[in-house]
Amino acid sequence: MFDLNTLVRDNIKTLKPYSSARHEFTGKASVFLDANENAYGSPLPEKFNRYPDPLQWQLKFQLARIKGVPAENIFVGNGSDEVIDLAYRIFCNPAKDNVIICPPTYGMYEVSGDINDVAIKKVNLINNFQLDVEGILATVDANTKLIFICSPNNPTGNNMRREDVEIILNNFSGIVIIDEAYINYSKQKTFIQELIEYPNLVVMQTLSKAWGLAALRLGLCYASMDIIDLFNKVKPPYNINDASQQLALEALQNTELVNEWITAAVLQKEMLIKEMGNFTFVETVYPSDANFFLMKINNAADLYTYLSDHEVVVRNRSKEPGCENCLRITIGTPEENQQLLNLLKSYK
Repeated sequence: MFDLNTLVRDNIKTLKPYSSARHEFTGKASVFLDANENAYGSPLPEKFNRYPDPLQWQLKFQLARIKGVPAENIFVGNGSDEVIDLAYRIFCNPAKDNVIICPPTYGMYEVSGDINDVAIKKVNLINNFQLDVEGILATVDANTKLIFICSPNNPTGNNMRREDVEIILNNFSGIVIIDEAYINYSKQKTFIQELIEYPNLVVMQTLSKAWGLAALRLGLCYASMDIIDLFNKVKPPYNINDASQQLALEALQNTELVNEWITAAVLQKEMLIKEMGNFTFVETVYPSDANFFLMKINNAADLYTYLSDHEVVVRNRSKEPGCENCLRITIGTPEENQQLLNLLKSYK
């Protein structure tokens, strides 16, 4: 049985969050003399002398319209990495609790655990890079607070089977965090619509990938209001600067353009994967539901060096479990992809 209160660290339950000037006054005013700001302005043409909305309501209202969930169920982080870190700090007691990750997967789950002195239990993916459901549930103990599931997975690119994720949600009394950073490129529907059914579900998304806003550092978290309240309680008061909020609002008006980019990237990916079959040094190209694909070759280090020597950078994932001699290739523009193919044709 899921009980959120039993999962939250005692010091977080009793934490009195910092109360900023913008938290304490939410009405209308024409003169602000409460936050020790520079009333004369800033050297920039834009008005950046005032603190931003600490809860990013306008951005959340726009996201709510796009995603079909209430704004109160959305948390905006300084990148998804902030969401990951806050989850550790809210739910995991250092040197006592543990989390489960499923390598090969996104590296920050483990790094953030190490930073927070929380034990990491690894249950490697099995055939076709799918979840080892029995292994995960068998690894859970009384101190397991979080399970991270990346779908589509990074670096392998594949979706996790939905029924496997549901089994874990139904049989784990802790928090299940599904990282959907690449969901816009996938045919699988998001788990956001399942928030009502699963009170222990946290879904992460991002504006860094399909939306092309990586430099703004905007990670998104969807969860129950109770969990969102905890994130807002623990986060820094002004974690998202005003420039990022305003630029994101502007970008979110252009869904048609983003959808065109997604379609173009998927078509380019399919073309590249097909072309990879023509190279004898490529052993396997794994199925991908993301804007990248993983391929196994006979000598990943050598090909990586060859490409980088020609100013084309890919990612060598050979040190990840099950990814020996594997390169991860992100989908570029048609011109960039053709440059890659030309180099591969000249390799060896």
